[in-house]
Amino acid sequence: MPCPFDAKPRWERRKDARPQELLEAALDLFVERGYAATRLEDVARRAGVSKGTLYLYYENKEDLFKAVVRGNIVPAIGAAETSVAEFDGHSADLLRHLIHSWWQRVGATKASGIIKLVTAEAGNFPELATFYQDEVINRGTRAMTTMLERGVARGEFRPIDINLMTQVLVAPMLMLITWKHSVGPCPRAELEPLAFLDTFLDVALHGLLPTGAGATQAAGAGAASVHAG
Repeated sequence: MPCPFDAKPRWERRKDARPQELLEAALDLFVERGYAATRLEDVARRAGVSKGTLYLYYENKEDLFKAVVRGNIVPAIGAAETSVAEFDGHSADLLRHLIHSWWQRVGATKASGIIKLVTAEAGNFPELATFYQDEVINRGTRAMTTMLERGVARGEFRPIDINLMTQVLVAPMLMLITWKHSVGPCPRAELEPLAFLDTFLDVALHGLLPTGAGATQAAGAGAASVHAG
């Protein structure tokens, strides 16, 4: 039987968990109040620590915000980059995987509120906007661009303007986030996110697939279902 005196005191064990508790509290408040209205003392209070304790881990609110982004959004970008580099299948399946994974890891979570926050407040906080551009937007855009280049090179997508198509693919995902954190909470604002994404993918892939028997049949079946409805 282990000696009870070998266990760490409760306060010492809690110290190890404090950075994560602070990040969780900061995420909650940034999403609820926005960047400008979030105060460090409120973050510390929600995490159950003193403001002085918060400063042991994060120098200021900007430092704390960056840590929230790096802990909640950047890993999803890294996972997308890995998928693009290692995926061994048709590029249409890779696109589906990227979109669904993004929704599961970010869109369907509280972290999606950070995306709306940046969209709304970037103009007032240019340093944060630059940080987010470098660590999230640029990397996410490169992953999507690389996926499209892969599809075109393998003959799985038709030749397209890849830079423009990247923006076209990203825009509906940003729209879904905006809906979720604005219109979505309102009564009778009915939009099923996964159904939206599947419909978006259906439209996008009908436009991306090269002309051929399979693509023509798929397009015909889609048009028939629309007319039948």
